[in-house]
Amino acid sequence: MATLSKGGLFEPTLTKDLINKVKGKSSLAVLSAQTPISFNGQKEFTFSMDKEIDIVAENGKKTAGGITLEPVTIVPIKFEYGARVSNEFMFASEEKQLDILKEFNEGFAKKVARGLDIAAFHGLNPRTGVASSVVGTNSFDSKVTQTVTYAKATPDDCLDTAISTVEDADREVTGIVINSAVRSDLSKMKATDGNPLYPEFRFGGKPATLGSQALDVNNTVSFGSETKDQAIVGDFANMFKWGYSKEIPLRVIEYGDPDNSGEDLQGHNQVYLRAEIFMGWGILDPESFTRVVKE
Repeated sequence: MATLSKGGLFEPTLTKDLINKVKGKSSLAVLSAQTPISFNGQKEFTFSMDKEIDIVAENGKKTAGGITLEPVTIVPIKFEYGARVSNEFMFASEEKQLDILKEFNEGFAKKVARGLDIAAFHGLNPRTGVASSVVGTNSFDSKVTQTVTYAKATPDDCLDTAISTVEDADREVTGIVINSAVRSDLSKMKATDGNPLYPEFRFGGKPATLGSQALDVNNTVSFGSETKDQAIVGDFANMFKWGYSKEIPLRVIEYGDPDNSGEDLQGHNQVYLRAEIFMGWGILDPESFTRVVKE
């Protein structure tokens, strides 16, 4: 089986399954458009007409309208995950090996999904929780300067104000990401008759919409000890792009100390499974988003 060699790729079925799982567990993948990403990177352009349309009288003078064309370069970066398993894996039947790879695929998909959100929302290395020099300023926390201060008693008003902030900048909102604390605060709000104002959020409810907006509840929006974000609203459908390189390497390493743990694989009857994925993303227009932040 090709994927069990010392160097190989996920089988196409596992790759498709992996990306489908990522789409279901990453807020950014749920709310935004995936685009194919060249391994060497690519440019996405935002096009805008700078002025309103002009009315011209008969024999009247025409004036310049003007256009703005802004490129955003999306460069894929490497994310990896590895784990030690007993070297009995190497001697297991092909069916058993495939079962192990499917389980690894499941876990890797969850980590990739969280990793995409954490890096793109906050510019952090998901494993260390500190700012990544590889990501740099390519994150919502760095690029999105429009903010609304969160009020625990009126979370709906905060979200509505955030939406208005985007719309006042002549942009549109297509989605909202909130953390579980905001979800809980929404569930506790009462109508004038004492009934829950948003019953769909009670008992851990995670509806897919709020008002007319697509919604995702995910604590990745608040990941990190220094992060103040409670929610982000904006035009995820059009102004955020992400994608991945289709080749996803999987290696079964039999020798050495690939995770720098100080333990030799052969000395402990182990092999090491390592998967890597190259993902890139771009925030095409920061003014199309607003962050709802705690004080």
